[in-house]
Amino acid sequence: MRRTDIDLEIEPERYELFENIENLETTRREFFRIAGGGVIIAMLLGDDAIAQRPGRTGGPQEIGAWVHVGEDSTITAYSGKVEIGQNVRTSLSQVVAEELRVPLKSVRMVMADTALVPPDAGTFGSQSTRQMGGQLRRAAAAAREALVDLAAEKAKVERATLTVVEGRVAGPDGKPSFSFGELTKGQKLLKVIAAGAPTAKADDWKVAGTSAPKVDGRDFVTGSHAYASDIRRPGMVFGRILRAPAYGAKLKNVDTKPAEGVAGVNVVHEKDFVGVTASTAHEATAALTKIKADWQTTPQVAGKDLFKHLKEKSGRGGGKGGFGGGGGGSQGNIETGLKAADQTLKATYTIAYIAHVPLEPRAAVAEWVDGKLTVWTGTQRPFGVKTDLANALGVAADKVRVIVPDMGSGYGGKHTGEAAIETARLAKAVGKPVKVVWTREEEFTWAYFRPAGVIDVIAGAAKDGTLTAWEFHNYNSGGSAIRTPYSVANVKTEAHGSESPLRHGSYRALASTANVFARESAMDELAAALKMDPLEFRLKNLKDARLRAVFEAAAKKFGWGAKPQAGHGFGIGGGTEKGSFVATCAEVAIDKEKVRVIRAVTAFECGAVVNPDHLTNQIEGAVIMGLGGALFERVDFDEGKILNPAFSGYRVPRFRDAPVLETVLVNRKDLPSEGAGETPIISIAPAIGNAIFQATGIRVRSMPLAPEGLKAG
Repeated sequence: MRRTDIDLEIEPERYELFENIENLETTRREFFRIAGGGVIIAMLLGDDAIAQRPGRTGGPQEIGAWVHVGEDSTITAYSGKVEIGQNVRTSLSQVVAEELRVPLKSVRMVMADTALVPPDAGTFGSQSTRQMGGQLRRAAAAAREALVDLAAEKAKVERATLTVVEGRVAGPDGKPSFSFGELTKGQKLLKVIAAGAPTAKADDWKVAGTSAPKVDGRDFVTGSHAYASDIRRPGMVFGRILRAPAYGAKLKNVDTKPAEGVAGVNVVHEKDFVGVTASTAHEATAALTKIKADWQTTPQVAGKDLFKHLKEKSGRGGGKGGFGGGGGGSQGNIETGLKAADQTLKATYTIAYIAHVPLEPRAAVAEWVDGKLTVWTGTQRPFGVKTDLANALGVAADKVRVIVPDMGSGYGGKHTGEAAIETARLAKAVGKPVKVVWTREEEFTWAYFRPAGVIDVIAGAAKDGTLTAWEFHNYNSGGSAIRTPYSVANVKTEAHGSESPLRHGSYRALASTANVFARESAMDELAAALKMDPLEFRLKNLKDARLRAVFEAAAKKFGWGAKPQAGHGFGIGGGTEKGSFVATCAEVAIDKEKVRVIRAVTAFECGAVVNPDHLTNQIEGAVIMGLGGALFERVDFDEGKILNPAFSGYRVPRFRDAPVLETVLVNRKDLPSEGAGETPIISIAPAIGNAIFQATGIRVRSMPLAPEGLKAG
C-alpha cells in the first residue's frame, strides 16, 4: 500500500482541532482519539505559525503535535514541509531518530497534509533544516526524556541510572530494560514542551551526520511513487482549461456549443473561467479545441525593451510580487569614497526572466464529498493553497484538505495553487473527481518567472586593493543578498520595485543569483583594473571568517593560481545567503564563440552537516541548474506572448553541458545546521563570467552570458 493511500485512511481532523482548542484536556482527548494511545509530544505554536492562518494576526500560543510514540513502539513525526526532491524527508527523519536513539527505519514522517500536520507557512527560504529540523529535534528529545520518566517510574529506580539505546530504556547492566512500546502501552501522555529541550551535540551524532540513503528511495527509482499527476480516484474525469492568447487578454465572447455536443464532455463556463472535462485527457484536449473564443488584447512591452522599461518604471511597482525594496542601506559618503579611489568602476548588469522548468508541471486532483473538498496537488505552500481554495470556492477553511504527495521539483515556482483551484472548480461543477495536469506549454507560459532585473554598480578602490566606495542599485529583481559582505567605508545599496511586464515570483535563491552575479563581476572588474589577483582582492576586503573559509577551500581544491591553458580561463565567485556560505571556482574553454564549462569546484558551509551525500547532491544540482541561468536560459516574449514555451526553444542544461563537479563540504559542527536548498546556486554564474573574461578579455555583463554564443552575449 502506498503512503498516499495510507494517509487517506487517517481521520482528517488533526489540524482542525488546532483551530478549536479550548483547554489542554480537550486537546489531550482529541490527540489520542486520532493518533491512538502512546506518548504525544506537543509544542506551543508561536505567533508566526498562528498569524499565517485566515483571520489570525497573532495572540496566545496554541498547541501542535510533532512526535507520536505509539504503543507498538512506532514513531511518527509530523511536519508541514514538503518533499520536493531535496531529501528533506530523510534529513528530518534523521534528526528525530538521533534524539530518540533509534534506527532511521523506525521513524515514519508524515508531511504536507493539512488535515494531519501542524500549520506551516511553506517550504521556501531554506527553512526546512534551519527551522523544522530544530523543531523536530527538540520534540524528539522531549519524547526521549518522557520515556525515561516512564521507565524510572515503572521500575522504581533513579532516572539518572537509565539510558536510551536502540529504542529501549535500560539500566547500566541491562536491567531494567523496556522497549518504547512497553512504556507507552496503556499510557495516554501528552507532554507540552518549551523551546529549550536538551538535544544532542553534533560531535555526538550517530544517525544525523551520516549519509543515510533516501527514505523511500526505491519507490522513486522504480516509479512506484505516486506524484500528484499519478493520483487516481474512483469515477475520476480529466479537465482542461481555456487559456488566453496573450497576457492581459480579456474574454469578449465564447461559443461552447460545439464542445457541449460531444458525448461524455462537460463544459464549465463561469464568467471568464471556461473549462471542459472528459473521460480521458486526450478527449478533454480535443473538446477544448472545439470551443471558439473571441479575445480583446492590450498593448504589451516588447522583450527588446525590457531593461529600459524596468529602469523607466522603477519605483512604480512597489515591490510587485515581493521583489521591490528591502535589504538596502547606506553609510559614509559615496563621493568621498570615489575621490579616495585610484580605480573606479561604473557598470550596468542585466538579468533576464527565466522559467523554473520543474520536471512535474502543475497538477491537481480534486474531489468533493459531502461538501468537503480534498485536493492532491504539488505546491510548496499546502496551508496557503488551502486558504486560497476556501476563498475561491466560498467554503470554510475547515472543509478543505490539501495533500501534497512528494512532488517533482518546484524551485520556488510552486508557491501558488492555480491548478488546484481550477481543478476544484471543475470538480464542483461536474460532481465528479477531476484531474488537471498542465501541459509543458502552459507551465512555460502561465506559471511565473524568476524576476528580470537591471543592476547599476558604481565602485572604487585604492591602489593597494582597499575598497573605498560601493554604490549598488537593483531594479525589479529584489533585495536578497544585496548587501555586500566586503568591508567598505562608503556604501549605498538600494532595491527598487518596478512594473514587471511578465508575472514573476520566487525562484531558487530569489534575487541572490542576480545580486551576487553583479557584485562578484564588479569585484572582478576592479581586481583586473588594479592588476590584482581576484582572490587576493576579495580576501583583502573580507572580514567574514565563514565566507573567507569557503573562498579559501574552493581555491585550494581548484588549484587557484595556476595558469590556464590557451583558450581556457579561470574564474571565482562567492557569497552568503540564508545563513549559508558558498564559493565556486570555474574553468571554461572557448571554442570560437562557444563557451563550455570544463570544471567547477564549490565549497559550501551550512553549519553542522546532517547528511553529507544528500548535501553534496543539493550543491551539485544547484550548480547544474545555475549553469543554465548563467549561460543560455531566458524567456523570450513579445506582445504579451511567450515565444519559446517548449524545450525545443527554451534550453536547459543537458548532460553534455555538465562540467566535472567537485564539492568541498566545510562541516561546522560547532554551529547550528542551516538550509542548503538555495545558496549553492548563487556563485556559479559570476565564476563563469569571470572565467570568460580571463580567457578572452571580453566582459559580459548580462545573464545569460552566451545565449547564442559569446559574441551575441
